[in-house]
Amino acid sequence: MSLATKAGGALCVVALIGYLVGPDAGTGNAQCAAPVVPGYGADQLGNAATIVAVGRDMDVPERGQVVAVATAMQESGLRNVNYGDRDSLGLFQQRPSMGWGSPAQVMTPTYSARKFYERLRAVAGWQQMSVARAAQQVQRSAFPTAYAKHENTARTIVDAVHRGCVTP
Repeated sequence: MSLATKAGGALCVVALIGYLVGPDAGTGNAQCAAPVVPGYGADQLGNAATIVAVGRDMDVPERGQVVAVATAMQESGLRNVNYGDRDSLGLFQQRPSMGWGSPAQVMTPTYSARKFYERLRAVAGWQQMSVARAAQQVQRSAFPTAYAKHENTARTIVDAVHRGCVTP
């Protein structure tokens, strides 16, 4: 086996270990390793933390926070985008023309999260619904089941925020 092959293999092992244990490995805080979520960077996780913080401030149970984070994962990839389908904007792709607020408001993460939670709480029985169904009741998406694929990752992120491992 050549030296280059051995070095390449070693590099793959180091990368895999880094992926599995996360960036906070060795910091002495085994309960608070920031989650490594493939495809999501610090800004995106910060947006998720903002969504969770707003939910906590509004006394929305953790399940509702999972619904909100999963929704933003599906709608914008947890990016506060200034574009979307028709006039959809922000983390939740809320439409000013549909009464979600002004463009500036829906581009403000705390505002858009608050509006999402207000509409979620207005849905009768949302606590007993699946994450995807609860999200769909708020969003009215053309792809109602798309939220389900984000539930487990959203739950991991919400848990990390509650433990103080991810902050806005």
